[in-house]
Amino acid sequence: MKRLVLLIFHFLILSFSHYLFAQQNRIFVDNVRSLQVIIDGDPLAPPIADMGKRQELNIEFDEMSHDYHRLIYHIQHCNADWTETEGLFESDYLSGFNDQPIEDYENSFNTTQLYTHYRLTLPNDETQLLLSGNYCITIYEDDDRDSPLLQAEFCIAESSVMSIMAEISGNTDIDFNQEHQQLSYQISYGKHRVIDPLREIHTVVMQNRRLDNRVVNLEPNIQHANGIGFTHQNKLIFPAGNEFHKFEILDVQKPGLNVDNMRWYEPYYHATLYADKAARNYEYNEDQNGAFVMRNDDGNNETESEYIWVHFTFMPKEGKEYANNEVYVWGQWSNGPHDPSCRMQWNPENKAYEASVFLKQGYYNYMYLLDNGKNIDGNFHETENEYIILVYHRPQGGRYDKLAGYRVMRTAN
Repeated sequence: MKRLVLLIFHFLILSFSHYLFAQQNRIFVDNVRSLQVIIDGDPLAPPIADMGKRQELNIEFDEMSHDYHRLIYHIQHCNADWTETEGLFESDYLSGFNDQPIEDYENSFNTTQLYTHYRLTLPNDETQLLLSGNYCITIYEDDDRDSPLLQAEFCIAESSVMSIMAEISGNTDIDFNQEHQQLSYQISYGKHRVIDPLREIHTVVMQNRRLDNRVVNLEPNIQHANGIGFTHQNKLIFPAGNEFHKFEILDVQKPGLNVDNMRWYEPYYHATLYADKAARNYEYNEDQNGAFVMRNDDGNNETESEYIWVHFTFMPKEGKEYANNEVYVWGQWSNGPHDPSCRMQWNPENKAYEASVFLKQGYYNYMYLLDNGKNIDGNFHETENEYIILVYHRPQGGRYDKLAGYRVMRTAN
């Protein structure tokens, strides 16, 4: 009976988190921070592992104490829409054991904020994954499995099977080199036999890994014997946005990139960033499209980096408040596009929006979004953006959605 309740709870967590929050990684408690999914040691790469390359995947996070917690991970295979795959047994997608403890952990050293850094590596001696597709890992405390701490997601792809040709242009069907970028792409089935592409193929397109404006399961307007194509489709026109803002804190004793000043106010360090202003014209500024990297100048990045209160300021055009909208700081490091801890407050005296966020030392990209998803930094067709195309295939009679191909590309600047 307890196992049945746990399975039902897994399903509810998966469904609730994706259809209400639309966020890949989710932290459910206040004492967990800095969740990352890292492929082959590259924190800037998207969380997609290639089956043919035997890549290593790490899920890393901090628990904000030095107390021992026996943490358990549970792995679930998911459909293309991130609901639980019901057509599979656990033994179909997993070799070894599920619900195992995380045994790789280390206390922070010489930091003002105590924390313990946890790392789960896959594959490991206990657990190996067998199928391509979407995976969700939920982490619980051993004595409280009904209250998950976090949920992390990643993909395993059969990238050598289906190929994707794509191009991005500022010359769109609604404007010419102004505020938008339009994507078009072709999928070649390769070795996969596809009889009914409208039912068998499921596609997802993301800009800068944002899920709030992703394009899901668009119907192709080109079909031929060995593939399908998507051209001149309005849903593949994205606001071009602007280059991400960025800051870096490597040394708590001196300001880093875009940091106006560093201060110590018992019991925390505080970093005040230079105020950001809404852009009137495009200006190239190399960024990593919302990504972040934990690092410092003094020692081990994972256990010797400080936690710091980072103070953001955004000055809108003409000093006007967005009276009908809330404003958020957003990056791939935040807990969703509408993370309450990243909501900004209007300061009428300074005519600016302000927010303070508790972050670990490192390099961060960020932008400012309204609660409706609109980027308020301006839209310029020259902006360098990352686009990811995911192609899932469930053949007739198939029991799960294979990730049969993917493409990661950036617009040329």
